[in-house]
Amino acid sequence: MSSRIHLSPPDVGPLEESYLLRAVRSGWVAPAGPDLDAFEQEVADRVGVGHAVGVSSGTAALHLALLLAGAGPGSVVVVPTLTFAATVNAALYTGARPVFVDCELGTGNLDVDLLPDLLVRLRRSGERVAAVVSVDLNGACADYGRLVTVCRDAEVPLVEDSAQALGSTYQGRSAGSFGLVGVFSFNGNKILTTSSGGMLVSHDPGVIAQARHLATQAREPVPHYEHREIGYNYRLSNLLAALGRAQLRRLDAMIERRRSLRERYAKLFSAVPGTRILGDGETGSNCWLTSLVVDPAVAGWQTADLGAHLARYNIETRPMYKPMHRQPVHRGRTTVLTGAADRLFATSISLPSGSRLDGEETGRLVTAVESFLDSHR
Repeated sequence: MSSRIHLSPPDVGPLEESYLLRAVRSGWVAPAGPDLDAFEQEVADRVGVGHAVGVSSGTAALHLALLLAGAGPGSVVVVPTLTFAATVNAALYTGARPVFVDCELGTGNLDVDLLPDLLVRLRRSGERVAAVVSVDLNGACADYGRLVTVCRDAEVPLVEDSAQALGSTYQGRSAGSFGLVGVFSFNGNKILTTSSGGMLVSHDPGVIAQARHLATQAREPVPHYEHREIGYNYRLSNLLAALGRAQLRRLDAMIERRRSLRERYAKLFSAVPGTRILGDGETGSNCWLTSLVVDPAVAGWQTADLGAHLARYNIETRPMYKPMHRQPVHRGRTTVLTGAADRLFATSISLPSGSRLDGEETGRLVTAVESFLDSHR
């Protein structure tokens, strides 16, 4: 059988190897060092903010971000229901209560129209809303033009879960630069990887200084070990930061490769009734993943049919996230629904989108999709 084509495998090569080897030979293995300092500044510069701190995962970054926003026991964090579990888990780590909000059908991102009334209702019922969390699904930015205004008017901090969106923009401005703090993930499947890792970015130096303090066990700057608050072992290592620095130099090329794959998919499905690319037309997206939305009543087939067909060619696909309000662990939580997230979960499938796909693999992928479409014409 041919080698498996994955959704979004790490894209690393000689440049990453050279940066990692140089870091090892420097003696700065862990936890901090010059590559970490440089990586933080380079990401901050790329995003257009003044400050950044590297941590062990995107989840750790979200946890710290929500703590800094004021989340804790007795507070509420508003979270999109169409997201990965880590977005909600981070709120629960603080002791806050998550409230779920439905998404837009076009992008899968938080439906801003639902937010103002919800924030008013929560406040009138005596709830303290610590933060609104946005999620840039598949790399397409949320509607920050309206989100920022809604959060500002309600005096609620905005935390950007831009885990999937490094390199994406909204109206020319980078993902991660709109809220109190932005969060990125460098997990192995992300557009830029440090194998595991994440980063917080902010315009506010005080926010990042406090995040760095908490991420290093909240140790006070004295010769002995002194702690006045609970901290965490969350710092990114110098070696992983070196890998990230090499990846950052290739980021634009990796984005362009993913964008070309999305354009290829768009062309394949352009004449297929009842199909569309999720977030199609979002020009600022880094195209981290390409998801296909199918109306089975029109197309005559379902996403599961396509997934099963591609699996026979050893090609990985994945359904859209199962909404958080449908997860057994979150049964009974407060949710504002329109049905959009449930619909996308039922009718969407994510297709291989990695920048590492070579010509032979792309050819196999296209041939497999075309054979499915030919059999369903």
